[in-house]
Amino acid sequence: MAKKQKSVYMCTECGNEYLSWQGQCSYCGSWNTIVEHKISDLREPSVDSRRRTGTEGRPVKLGSVGTSDYARMSSGIGELDRVLGGGIVLGSLVLISGEPGIGKSTLIAQSANSIASSYGTVLYVSGEESEEQVKLRADRVCAGSVSDNLYIYPETSIENILAVCGDMKPCFLIIDSIQTMYSSEVDSVAGSVTQIRACSNLLIKFAKTNNVPVFIVAHVTKSGELAGPKTIEHMVDCVLSFAGERDRDLRILRSFKNRFGTTDEIGAFRMTSEGMIEVSDLSGSLIENDSCEEGSVISAVYEGSRPVFFEIQALVTQANVGFARRTAVGINYNRLSMILAVLEKKAGLNLLNYDVYVNVVGGMNTGSTATDLAVALAIYSSFKGKTSSRRIVAVGEVGLTGHLRSIPNTEKIVQEAVRLGYEAVILPDRNARQSAESGKVNVSDSGRTVTVTPPGSDGSKGIRIIGASNIRDAIKAFIG
Repeated sequence: MAKKQKSVYMCTECGNEYLSWQGQCSYCGSWNTIVEHKISDLREPSVDSRRRTGTEGRPVKLGSVGTSDYARMSSGIGELDRVLGGGIVLGSLVLISGEPGIGKSTLIAQSANSIASSYGTVLYVSGEESEEQVKLRADRVCAGSVSDNLYIYPETSIENILAVCGDMKPCFLIIDSIQTMYSSEVDSVAGSVTQIRACSNLLIKFAKTNNVPVFIVAHVTKSGELAGPKTIEHMVDCVLSFAGERDRDLRILRSFKNRFGTTDEIGAFRMTSEGMIEVSDLSGSLIENDSCEEGSVISAVYEGSRPVFFEIQALVTQANVGFARRTAVGINYNRLSMILAVLEKKAGLNLLNYDVYVNVVGGMNTGSTATDLAVALAIYSSFKGKTSSRRIVAVGEVGLTGHLRSIPNTEKIVQEAVRLGYEAVILPDRNARQSAESGKVNVSDSGRTVTVTPPGSDGSKGIRIIGASNIRDAIKAFIG
């Protein structure tokens, strides 16, 4: 029986579908981007690509559904396992994206070799490189010991790939990349929205029905967003993003979606000629110079299960021509504008005719409001030419009224500050009181300024917690 064909009108820019041809896409506003695609009906009513509970399609009470822990396999890379929530879940589909040359294929090659050595057959499908190119990379990043269970298959036809998987029965499948794959059942070029969606559907079906984890490498657009239809991110189980500065060797792996773990974890790597090397002490690697310098303040954010410390630098100079310039690297530009307005209104700083530059040292890109206070103090330090006499850490969110708002997980940040040898931590008042009352730190003094020692540490390794209710109090504590 021949497969049924249907026509779909789709915008090549955003992937929005229409029942008939239109001149302009009503979703993205592009003209002459809507084209017709003929798609085969690949649906098989008797086969479902998703896991079921054995209820044969009948509704059941949610409370009566049994649950169990998902079986996981280790990737052999601790930082990757951390981001995935403890390992790779069997039958899961993981999408990893990043800029060209950032190290996606290198990381996956190392993981594939480790899994092949520990679990069995691994199939690496390359649609962009030949066998020799992949082998050269594997020899470099796998220390010359490539597992006999690791197979390379340079192919772009998804039907041929699934046929080979049916014969080999791999325990792990890698597709590099999804933009190069195509299905002969779809009348469209490889990399188009329709092809990416069709190939992803077939890979999801394979992963779920065979309980085989699949890693998909995806390209990104000029703006850094994932190339292809947005529905792919909804379909897969985990979306990872690999990022870093080209002039630095630090790489950060983040999870934007994870059905089997948290999305707050990050993994840290260093790109070397021998491949990706895990960075276990991320705070120590980001802070190279923590001496008290003008315009420099140490801050911290809590990422997943660990606090990360880094240096925030600010430079305030007289504007010579035209309007004053504001530049933010590593922090949100709108947050910087808000902090400057608060400093002018609540701290009496006249920054109208001054250029302000703020940079997060080390290539980190922080989206947390916990760094607001450190940014404000760094700007104040550069503007006034004053520095702190102590090795100090500042964390807290700055409100429009000038008051400091509390942030989560400050107890763990304090404990990490003790380990790194800092003398004081400036916190919002509420966080300082919570630290004193939580019992997670041992208070050896009373009042707004307390000396604490994390349990289990040497009693001589104390640190001062300074509570500040507003930006003026924080400035006094910083320069005091």
